[in-house]
Amino acid sequence: MTDLNSSKQLILDYFAAVEKSTSQNINETIGQFIADDYHWYGVYPFEEQSDASGVAEAFWKPFLDAWSPVSRRQDVFMGGTNEVDGTQWVTSMGHLQGLFDNDWLGIPATGKMAYLRYAEFHNVRNGKIVRSSFFCDIIGVMHQAGINPLPIQTGASGIVPGPKTHDGIQIASQPESESQKTMAVLNQMIADLDELNHSGDDRYPPEVLERSWHSDMSWYGPAGIGSTYTIRRYQEQHSYPFREALKDKVYNGHICRYADGDYACFFGWPNLTHTPTGGFLGLPGNDCRVDMRVVDVYRREGDKLAENWVIIDLPWWLKQQGIDILERCKNIIS
Repeated sequence: MTDLNSSKQLILDYFAAVEKSTSQNINETIGQFIADDYHWYGVYPFEEQSDASGVAEAFWKPFLDAWSPVSRRQDVFMGGTNEVDGTQWVTSMGHLQGLFDNDWLGIPATGKMAYLRYAEFHNVRNGKIVRSSFFCDIIGVMHQAGINPLPIQTGASGIVPGPKTHDGIQIASQPESESQKTMAVLNQMIADLDELNHSGDDRYPPEVLERSWHSDMSWYGPAGIGSTYTIRRYQEQHSYPFREALKDKVYNGHICRYADGDYACFFGWPNLTHTPTGGFLGLPGNDCRVDMRVVDVYRREGDKLAENWVIIDLPWWLKQQGIDILERCKNIIS
């Protein structure tokens, strides 16, 4: 097992190498850092890949050909031991910035600065990356290009900020006692929400969230949903529409969940399974049983959670219901 500081440095070295790469050599760059038995979880349309060539062809080559030069702007960088299986992970969250000069995924180029919001997790073992997940907000890029594939979102739109405290880059080791406090409040929140799934109380009182959240919490959702501020406004602008429009919700657990000081994160593949009854994202209901892939990053302040950054693989969630927003964008633009 590689020590955590070495794992963090490996990922920082990996990021630096990728930032210097082009679409012509990105395959070789990735290959230097990953293990032979590698597995990459990529959101739609990138999907799961098992080697450097697959990851390069699915995501990096098209991205680097469309966005140049690319700069990584991290808001959170953290690492820790996964409480699900004891493995070691490093997580980065922020934006990839570039000049959007060529069409990407059928989204027309803007010729202007653009931001791809992302969150990625890397499982490190013996000095190599053995598993990764890569979440990004493709609908957010569509918005920057003047395209809105969904009805008006309930939350606020705009570039998502980093932590209020500007301390999300956790290079140094954090006190284990602080990580344990963060995990405790996070797991309490997860248990409270899972209890709501079982009870069917989708219009719950704010006191349920106040057990684990500050009343002036900030929630930064993906484009299509938007961001919101304070518990009560979060309930009105996201939680109630989400919970009331998705029936028979089942929590599937996580692949990775851990804390590093005041910060915590998790992702699932999928996290949730449910049936849309109509209303979520302003869309009609159907009888499809669909999965939802979600990544969450949290900041604790004192004994409660204060900020939450969320990316949902909404293009995949929609595709399971027969709606391919990327193909539709290509067809309309062309």
